[in-house]
Amino acid sequence: MKDAVPGAGGEGQAWPSAEPDFWRQVVEQLSTALMVVDPAGRILAVNSAAERLLGRATRAIHGKDAHELLHRDTDGGPLLREQCPLLRALTEGAAARGEGDSYVRGDGRLVTISWSASPLTDGGSFKGMAVLFTDITGDRRTRRERAAYASALEDLNERLTLVAEITDVLGQTLETDDALVRLGRLLVPRLADWAAVDLRTGSGRVHRVAVTGPAGRDARLEGGRERLPEPGEADRSALVQVLHGGDPVLQNERNEQSEQDAQGGQGEQDAHSAQDETEATASPGSPLAAAHSDFLRTVGATSAITVPLGSSRQITGALTVVRTDPAHPFDAADLEVVSDIGRRVGLVIDNARRFGRQRAVAEAMQRNLLAPLPQPGRLRLAARYQPAPAGSQVGGDWYDAFELKDGTLALVIGDVVGHDLTAAAGMAQLHGILRSLAWDHTGPPGAVVDRLDDAMPAITTVPMATLVLAQVEGDPHTGPWTLHWTSAGHPPPLLLPPGGDAQYLEAGQGLVLGAPVDTGGGRPDATHPLPPGSTLLFYTDGLIEIPGSDLDTGLDRLRRHALALAHTPLDTLCDQLLARMPPGSTDDVAVLALRLPEL
Repeated sequence: MKDAVPGAGGEGQAWPSAEPDFWRQVVEQLSTALMVVDPAGRILAVNSAAERLLGRATRAIHGKDAHELLHRDTDGGPLLREQCPLLRALTEGAAARGEGDSYVRGDGRLVTISWSASPLTDGGSFKGMAVLFTDITGDRRTRRERAAYASALEDLNERLTLVAEITDVLGQTLETDDALVRLGRLLVPRLADWAAVDLRTGSGRVHRVAVTGPAGRDARLEGGRERLPEPGEADRSALVQVLHGGDPVLQNERNEQSEQDAQGGQGEQDAHSAQDETEATASPGSPLAAAHSDFLRTVGATSAITVPLGSSRQITGALTVVRTDPAHPFDAADLEVVSDIGRRVGLVIDNARRFGRQRAVAEAMQRNLLAPLPQPGRLRLAARYQPAPAGSQVGGDWYDAFELKDGTLALVIGDVVGHDLTAAAGMAQLHGILRSLAWDHTGPPGAVVDRLDDAMPAITTVPMATLVLAQVEGDPHTGPWTLHWTSAGHPPPLLLPPGGDAQYLEAGQGLVLGAPVDTGGGRPDATHPLPPGSTLLFYTDGLIEIPGSDLDTGLDRLRRHALALAHTPLDTLCDQLLARMPPGSTDDVAVLALRLPEL
């Protein structure tokens, strides 16, 4: 229960609302009694008409159980709770109607009522019921009035629920195309028969990016790119007016074209020159207007609303919704709802565009910092970096391979904590520092990583990271080869011997970089022989950690897939491992593979 509606039966009564202005307008105009009850049936608020009908003041009934206080049988006696249809509707959270129930007034007189209850929701949560009721004791003709008000309340509740759902659903994505697909599914057919979205581009053109109809997304009507006329050019097109900062436009066939101030929120319409037909058959003033007219004509529009996406200061594009049944045109209330949706959608698209630019910068930086792989002697290397799926942020996964002073091949796989541009920048810092330390230091991998851990807080912005630093010791042409490595909290390398079982190299595990210093000594090192013809796989946790699945399951899955691909070329192995990942991952992935020659 949120916003107070003054003048609605007692001061400061709380009315459930996603749009306070809508509720205020409806409630203040109702001559029919309105009561709001919570899920337990307690009275939260009544309007003035309800006070008069019940002969009770708001302060006397607020918080009381509506059934116990008001509901009686035809003789005026108590009614069992199990026989109360309103309580049953509250339990089910569903709309309900009733006629012929008896309510007792404050003066003890019984009145026969007809009632209609509509659920009130906020963000998908059931908050109670709005109950409209009318005294039909002496005049049955009030049924028609009661039905009209009940229908208005139900329509209002549906509109507010739609706005809340759109806000919630669009807030779950940072991808423009995904947001528009979700928007179309919510608008059609609940509010409209067709919906179209046009976005402004940096070149001064307008791109029709999404059209949704009764059968879903309609690619045939998408893709047009037309120049937006200059503001001074005469053009009666609703789309052109809106994209130039004009008010939302409501058009009805063989009626007037009207506009509403998007900021006023009072449902006032400014009537313009009368038109015999909608814009769909009007003479267009520009190629963009012509394209929009063709769209309206193609879908058979009899009523249309066009609103800006975003605010008057930043118009991202326009949303057009269409109805094709002349018996159900849009009205001023629909115009206000669609205008609100346009503001919310514009904000989502603007955020998605900013996110996309940041993501593109981070991905480009990551890819450019991942240096080309060496191919020393007969040793072969392959690697892949895969950004996080659409809707997720860029991470700090990375790989590296380079030759040390003595010709030893160094291999690195790492993951900087975080999922944003800062993580990508931290990856770049660690990448350069580790190369320098490994080149300058001839000790074992554990000693190099210890020096990196010491330096990290002083010369990087990285709070925490994992990595494996490994050295492939042995002649790159003839072998024999030994892997010498240390791990700073990173998933273990996977060794695939020829004709044998896959083996995770779990030794050499130490604390993650950035963890409190272990005073017990330096980082552990481990060694393991590398058989000729074997394949060694390094990877980041995005390859094995899938939401809803435990780590052991991810490791077993990787082992199975790697074994099945062990005899394929290295590039194929890397590509197929990424392709076989189950859906649901929200992390980026780095993979580094080494193959030793057969002797």
